[in-house]
Amino acid sequence: MARHAAALKIGLALLGLSMTGYILGPPLYWHLTEALAAVSTSSCPSCPCECSPYSAITIPKELSNASFADCAKHDPEVNEDTEKNYAELLTEELKLREAESLEKHKRADMGLLEAKKVTSSYQKEADKCNSGMETCEEAREKAELALAEQKKLTSKWEERARQKGWREGATKSNVKPKSNV
Repeated sequence: MARHAAALKIGLALLGLSMTGYILGPPLYWHLTEALAAVSTSSCPSCPCECSPYSAITIPKELSNASFADCAKHDPEVNEDTEKNYAELLTEELKLREAESLEKHKRADMGLLEAKKVTSSYQKEADKCNSGMETCEEAREKAELALAEQKKLTSKWEERARQKGWREGATKSNVKPKSNV
């Protein structure tokens, strides 16, 4: 029995170690290969390039244009006016984005206004429906009161009729039927 327990513990320990190796093995392997590759390669010699003075300015990714910031592909035939007007181009881009943002805001406002109109329309319909329901409820209450009064009156007349000798099943008519002569 003790041998089985020891064998079970060893088996579970080996299972745990193999699962840990399975989970942690691939990431550790890739980190080690990257570290060895970084150590084994020599650093690249510096590249001579002529960068425009505007490349030192940090520009958000959304506004950057790869043709201006890419000094490795500096084209000597680029128009000098384009380089001088870099700030003007950024200003124009910002104005375009502002106009686009204003247009989106205007469309959102129009949508909100339309939603308010529809809501108002539905509210008016609901108010009409509630008013109609109140009118119907008042008419129903009046009809119930009238019915209750009519039942009281009917019961009075039936009571008087019984006092005079009327029975519910024994009604005789004194009217003679018409003959077809």
